[in-house]
Amino acid sequence: QVQLVESGGGSVQPGGSLRLSCVVSGYRPHTYSLAWFRQVPGQDREGVAIIDSDGRTNYADVVKGRFTISQDNAKNTLYLQMNSLKPEDTAMYSCAAEPWATMATMADWARRAFTYWGQGTQVTVSS
Repeated sequence: QVQLVESGGGSVQPGGSLRLSCVVSGYRPHTYSLAWFRQVPGQDREGVAIIDSDGRTNYADVVKGRFTISQDNAKNTLYLQMNSLKPEDTAMYSCAAEPWATMATMADWARRAFTYWGQGTQVTVSS
């Protein structure tokens, strides 16, 4: 059974940085794509970033140049480095895994169904 556990959320002032982590267990790293999503209550879930089995990445336009997704296969951990945070980045952030190796090349990756999800970690950006 694939399990994902996020950590690293918290409160930060605008312009600050946070790094989210997601420990993934029970999966084969080179056969999955991993992604970060976020959701604000009352709004649709939004795809933030994805990394596939070949290390290719894709980002939502609103976070390009500020956020970086990466993974450490030795630690079975997915990361999201978030810099230059804005109040509009406030949301519950969740990591997700899908047994499809090459999803980062799909233009519609953020609208595809992911099978496995973490419980989420809250990020709040305010002064």
